[in-house]
Amino acid sequence: MIAELMKEAEQRMQVTLDVLEEDLTAIRTGRASPALIEKLPVEYYGSTLPLIQLATISVPESRQLLIRPFDPSSLKAIEKAILASDLGLTPNNDGKSIRLNLPALTEERRRELVKVVNARLEDCRVAVRNIRREVIKSLRDLEKEKEISEDEEKQAEDELQELTNAMMEKIEQIGERKEKEILEI
Repeated sequence: MIAELMKEAEQRMQVTLDVLEEDLTAIRTGRASPALIEKLPVEYYGSTLPLIQLATISVPESRQLLIRPFDPSSLKAIEKAILASDLGLTPNNDGKSIRLNLPALTEERRRELVKVVNARLEDCRVAVRNIRREVIKSLRDLEKEKEISEDEEKQAEDELQELTNAMMEKIEQIGERKEKEILEI
């Protein structure tokens, strides 16, 4: 029973880390990357879809993204979504596709992006701590119901804390790597 709880906790924490890494790919660095806009929500015929489902996204130049919608009528909706996003990019619409020119990041913008990364890291840390708290509560409930001993509960809590510390270390490594990528000129 304890092993199942620990395995579930580890899986949930790993999913949290995976979501963080995926989330951080959308934060732009000096280079153009389709990941920057793939998940951008676009209002299309009454429903919200990620941009990747409405268009192909390519990188014709190192600082430019080219968006070719599958349906030309979605061009305005895509343009509107880009303008509404916090990317700070101005779309160039030629009637068939949209070009996004990525300007070089200023020092001030780099610092802002680092703050965004740090906020996402903190959200991930909170999520991992919440998972730990839920598992500790489950362990204590099992001990109260006399399904496990007090020693087993204490040992499981220590093991859970080690797992949590390992996950926190991974979060820090991910954050440092992304910060270095953003600050790199």
